[in-house]
Amino acid sequence: MKVIKEARPRRNEDSQQLRDNVSAIIKNVRINGDKALIEYNARFDQNKRRDLRIGRAEIEAAYEQVSEQELADMRKAAEHIRAFAEAQKATMRELKGFETVPGVYLGHRIIPVDSCCCYVPGGSYPLYSTALMLTIPAKVAGVRRITACSPSVKGSESIDPKTLVAMDIGGADEIYAVGGAQAIAAFAYGTEQIAPVSMVVGPGNQYVTEAKRQCYGRIGIDFVAGPSEVLVIAERGAGADPRIIAADLLAQAEHDPLAKGILVTDDEGLARAVISSVEQQLAALPTADIASRSWEDYGEVLLADSLFEAIKITNDHAPEHLEVIVNDPEETIPRLTNYGSLFIGQYTAEVFGDYASGTNHTLPTLKAARYTGGVWVGTFLKVCTHQTMTKQAMLEISGLVSNMARGEGLIAHARAAEIRKEIYGQN
Repeated sequence: MKVIKEARPRRNEDSQQLRDNVSAIIKNVRINGDKALIEYNARFDQNKRRDLRIGRAEIEAAYEQVSEQELADMRKAAEHIRAFAEAQKATMRELKGFETVPGVYLGHRIIPVDSCCCYVPGGSYPLYSTALMLTIPAKVAGVRRITACSPSVKGSESIDPKTLVAMDIGGADEIYAVGGAQAIAAFAYGTEQIAPVSMVVGPGNQYVTEAKRQCYGRIGIDFVAGPSEVLVIAERGAGADPRIIAADLLAQAEHDPLAKGILVTDDEGLARAVISSVEQQLAALPTADIASRSWEDYGEVLLADSLFEAIKITNDHAPEHLEVIVNDPEETIPRLTNYGSLFIGQYTAEVFGDYASGTNHTLPTLKAARYTGGVWVGTFLKVCTHQTMTKQAMLEISGLVSNMARGEGLIAHARAAEIRKEIYGQN
């Protein structure tokens, strides 16, 4: 492998100071509840509202601030996301009456979590697409209480109207104007205005991420996520267009100065053409201030000796988004095992998945794709087992269980099996 463009090493976001700061925020919210949330809103967002929950009138007012085209776009995207979530849910089925031995009946139920919070970031852009990506799968899963929250627009008391409308279209039952680590703490432990939930999902900055990490156990979470990532595999002879690859790398780069775009190819000419095209497109990009810093610091172009090596590099990186432009996708794709979401062929832009194709864009980063996929309808579903057995099956299995329990030295466990055999074996 040859490095054509090298990225800076990631700086360590998991600092002791960050952990301590977030821990202090969580403690303050646990002790002081809404008082702490209101103070943090004022400090971080210049938001002085005291009623944190968004009422119906405020939601309706937000609809008036969103254009008819934007509403139509949101509803169409929601339709695609909902359809895919419903198709995914249909693949998950209850299991009944499975017998390991005659008379031992096993099964499982699929049960939605009772409540969740969908955290939608604020910051530089109104990420209303994220509101759809989080609330719709929760709704399809059957979560009874879906809450959503987001920081207010800085200097105001309101969530961005497009974000607020998207939360409503997605099916949120309760919406709150609060963000940051303090919001995670509030939904984990509860305050006077906010009842706690069972699970928090959604991306956020390093404070939100650390709060999710610290509150995990008290609540369930989707995963601990970091800055956005895309990796593109482009094989020699597959017709990859450097302008398209450059555009896709910059689409990630404009998210955040910490975002990462990677090209892995076995074609050095293509590699250098992509670098040149990135520079040309940056010159005309309105978000170049952010995108150029991301590309300069974390953009990476790697020249692989072969497609085989490109696949190995990709699996090692375990990227959030993976684009594949290769000669034989059917042969290549089964060898790709670590990614959040896969985009196959040059027609299939990663940004289509970001907004409207129907797959979810809330995906694992920082190599978490080695062990988890992204948010989906199953994120909100629990697979819970059950069993029942006949008397004869109990008599037959009790000896096995007794032997194993005594082998572990757990005599009360053994007796719980043996006593049944003693009582019912005489009848």
